[in-house]
Amino acid sequence: MASNERNQPLGGNAMPRFGGPATMMRLPSQTDATGLDAAFVGVPLDIGTSNRPGTRLGPRQIRDESRMLRPYNMATGAAPFDALQVADIGDVPINTFDLKKSVDIIEAFHAEIIATGCRPLTLGGDHTLTLPILRAMARRHGPVGLIHVDAHADTNEHMFGEAIAHGTPFRRAIEEGLIDTPRMIQIGLRGTGYTADDFDWARQQGARVVPAEQCWHKSLSPLMAETREQVGGGPVYLSFDIDSLDPGFAPGTGTAEIAGLTPPQALEIVRGCRGLDLVGADLVEVAPPYDPSGNTALLGANLLYEMLCVLPGVTYRE
Repeated sequence: MASNERNQPLGGNAMPRFGGPATMMRLPSQTDATGLDAAFVGVPLDIGTSNRPGTRLGPRQIRDESRMLRPYNMATGAAPFDALQVADIGDVPINTFDLKKSVDIIEAFHAEIIATGCRPLTLGGDHTLTLPILRAMARRHGPVGLIHVDAHADTNEHMFGEAIAHGTPFRRAIEEGLIDTPRMIQIGLRGTGYTADDFDWARQQGARVVPAEQCWHKSLSPLMAETREQVGGGPVYLSFDIDSLDPGFAPGTGTAEIAGLTPPQALEIVRGCRGLDLVGADLVEVAPPYDPSGNTALLGANLLYEMLCVLPGVTYRE
């Protein structure tokens, strides 16, 4: 397919930035992933949250704030729309009154995307959504490597006695054999805990854990070089919780923790995934009610674009 036949974001000189379609990057929309190399898909979910709700509104605001994004990555040279066919395929029709049913709906929806050979970039929504996506991924690829960027480990045994919630997805995923744990890394964990070993469970399963304190005052490019060595050699999934960033940069989230990552560090992490067999990614926990400025969603939109830029097959201009 010639590059001029591939979908392109609607430019700001063809339509004012505040007009046009309410899709990710003002891309064309379609109802499924047929014919696509990558798809943006929303999961408007917040019934798995444990503190402040509102992430059901995240996908819509991320799309709104994405209207400033342009096709070419001036920093890295990535030209994703020159090589990939990309569209916005809308939202997963979750059951907002039943979390367990919603998990099944999310899995089935993503399985259909993956079956076409398309790589999903998912706009969240609370972090519960990553478990059903990983279930769909494992059905296609087997256990995947995982780069998990977050303030929280999300490896709780239960929350209020429930096995499924936004604080449990990676414990369930490891228990179910969805993740190749020696190829798993968690970056940015911080804050207080219920026990002294709250962050140790994933380590005990073979994963690497990098607390936020180990990221302070430094570039994360060297860490990502180590990460590529660790998680490479097979399919990899990237799950990026916006609360990994310091709430001074990203206040629009439900479980904020101080002293987090900076936006440049977030970019280093995502750009550091270049060269991996990235089979999909998500950006979760954007809760618009707590950030009327839209800056949290703006960060999320840019990180999703950067995820698109590091997918396999993307061409780079010198």
